[in-house]
Amino acid sequence: MNRASLVFAALLAVLVPASLLAGRVWIDPFDVAASGPNAALILAELRLPRAVLAIVVGAGLGAAGAAMQGYLRNPLADPGLFGIAPMAALGAVASFWLAPLVPPAWAAWSLPLLALAGAGTGMACLALIAGRTAGDAQGGAGGGIALFTLAGLMIASLAGALTALAITLAPNPFALSEIVLWLNGALTDRSWREVAIAAPLVAAGIAVLALAARSLDALTLGEEAARSLGLDPVRLLGLLVVGVGLTVGAGVAVAGIIGFVGLVVPHLVRPLTDRLPSSLILPSALAGACLVLAADSIVRILPLVTELRLGIALSLIGAPFFLWLLVRMRRGRL
Repeated sequence: MNRASLVFAALLAVLVPASLLAGRVWIDPFDVAASGPNAALILAELRLPRAVLAIVVGAGLGAAGAAMQGYLRNPLADPGLFGIAPMAALGAVASFWLAPLVPPAWAAWSLPLLALAGAGTGMACLALIAGRTAGDAQGGAGGGIALFTLAGLMIASLAGALTALAITLAPNPFALSEIVLWLNGALTDRSWREVAIAAPLVAAGIAVLALAARSLDALTLGEEAARSLGLDPVRLLGLLVVGVGLTVGAGVAVAGIIGFVGLVVPHLVRPLTDRLPSSLILPSALAGACLVLAADSIVRILPLVTELRLGIALSLIGAPFFLWLLVRMRRGRL
């Protein structure tokens, strides 16, 4: 574990208890019973699964962002730009349409399962469209990267259009309200069921991305140099599609669209490392967990009539950060 990982692991150890105690009902860590008759229940059934889910979702988005920026060699890359998150969102939106057809016993599982199916479809489309060019030795790795980017943007655009159509043709006002709220992203009212869905998938996705780390390091030397070191573009693309698909798809399936984490986090981590992708993935996962957990804690304690959606809060942070990165890039500082 490098220095960056230790720093963010220590920060996470501080944020977790703070997240459990903070909220509309503040809990005294030295006397839980004095905080109210339901304080223990609030801790065990509401705040603890919510905190764990924030860690899981943030870790997946952070690791995916570090891997995508390493693969595209672009500090402005974000995993949400490449179709998997919008396809997962489209699958989730479809669940609101299909709700009347779903047996009551499966109603609670329809949204995350269809969201994961959408993410899987996005992964398959990326692999089918971009995989052939990635394996073309004459085209070089750069051709595969360019086609991968264009394929992802095309899939994201199509998924966004279909999602907008589903919203426009919502079967009833209740479904419309639920779709819009869900797309804004939140961890409100999540339980251990969502943790059980997302945690294994995100852990598997981060492990797959870790397998791609050395190949991403080689790619920083350039396409031709990486090939001379034994880089297999098809294998690397496959690992990235699966890794990003699992981490991002699982996050969207349980929390909705939470943007900018994969963009912001690697920039926070990079100065603490040697800037190689293999040194960024684990620290970015920990930093992503810290960012989402801190943001979720803040939205819970804001003095608003209704809780601010987590996706909106992170967008308010991420959009100015993105503009700042653009200014720095224009000045040649990235």
